Amino acid sequence: MLREKYYEWKNWKEMVHTTWNPDGPGAIRIHLIPPRFSLWKFVPSVVILNGNQILPLNESWAILLTEFIRHLNEHGEKTMTEEELDELLDETCSEVQKVYPSASRERLMEDLDQMAGVFEDIARGREPKLKIGQMSIGEYAPYMKAPHRMDLMVSSMEKEGKWNCNQKCLHCYAAGQKYAETKELTTQEWKKVIQACRNAGIVQLTFTGGEPTMREDLPELIGEAKWFITRLNTNGIRLTKEYCKKLREAELDNVQITLYSNNRDIHNCLTGSKHFDQTVEGIKNAVSAGLSVNVNTPLCTQNQDYVETVKFLKSLGVVYVTCSGLIPTGNAKTEASASMRLSKEEIARCVGDAAEFCFQNQMEITFTSPGWLSESFFQERGMETPSCGAALSNMAVTPDGKAVACQSCLDREILGDMLLDDWKKIWKNPKCRRYREYAAKMFKKCPLWEEEIHEDRE
Repeated sequence: MLREKYYEWKNWKEMVHTTWNPDGPGAIRIHLIPPRFSLWKFVPSVVILNGNQILPLNESWAILLTEFIRHLNEHGEKTMTEEELDELLDETCSEVQKVYPSASRERLMEDLDQMAGVFEDIARGREPKLKIGQMSIGEYAPYMKAPHRMDLMVSSMEKEGKWNCNQKCLHCYAAGQKYAETKELTTQEWKKVIQACRNAGIVQLTFTGGEPTMREDLPELIGEAKWFITRLNTNGIRLTKEYCKKLREAELDNVQITLYSNNRDIHNCLTGSKHFDQTVEGIKNAVSAGLSVNVNTPLCTQNQDYVETVKFLKSLGVVYVTCSGLIPTGNAKTEASASMRLSKEEIARCVGDAAEFCFQNQMEITFTSPGWLSESFFQERGMETPSCGAALSNMAVTPDGKAVACQSCLDREILGDMLLDDWKKIWKNPKCRRYREYAAKMFKKCPLWEEEIHEDRE
């Protein structure tokens, strides 16, 4: 135990990361996150695969994986010969044997092979042959040092007194909030925020807004974040073939495009624009460019024939779809938006019909609003139950660099400044802790649907 604790104290200062099969189909992005150090208590490390699957690892496997990744990264990106691989494995085993002197090379290689098999199975959606246990993020919360995802709101809704989005969505969450109009960070300042996220141990960045493609430096910022799992939330209007090529070259991992309906008039009405054709063309261009594409649809009374939209997306080559109820924040708190909210029964019918179609047509569907539907609803359909991760699994940075609990909480407390404050100060902020404690206990509910959780709201 003393050897293990000495290794943890000496080596587990930050996460380690690598990508298996980076140039081929089915790349697996691996981030190993060590827990907060404890001398007397064992807390498992966490492996995050492709930014979403969370696996606990015992100490011996975590040490083995740490050394393997470190030596793999030292080798660089050049092609590895069999001799070089053997040498790398020998060096890995030598370091691990300093902690576990009785562990043979054969045993360590067997463990590494089993670990790789588990990662491969889970990343590919297969049931792993070896069970390594699970831990909920609520249980792991006391040992986390940062959220797993940070949403970077790189563009504001208003800029220099003018509307700064190419749509005016009726249900826009960002519009009308405290940071709808604010000064945007420069390219270099956003790069500093990205580095601060890496130093904090955050593994996934989502570029969002406003409309992030309104910034000409967006591909450059995504390229700066190659170390992370990177995602882009966009309305798709500016996704030309050339732009999608730039995103692919910047190694963007996933693009989420919002489409309200397969019906041109409904989509244009809900977005306050006439860009339906451009959004559809953007979806086609993203799929054609080989980007991982997910199309999102906020559900309301005007588009509750959602299954028809899913069928339309299937014809465009889209495999992954998400949908949600309307979160009561931003413009979605207005009377016009609130009058279009669906009941839980209507949501259940919309999602149920779409899920049945997806299951029959090799598509994947996710509903993202926690608290709307019962856990049994999702279990019966083989869907993941949505949860709230505010200040726990996810946080957000406003256009001017302020940290908030999530991008739907812009009217609530500022938790710190990503350019001025040390990350530990932000993470340990009492307001941040209260959000985190709520999310850990009430994981299946969104606080925006609950009574106020802060008595001292600013």
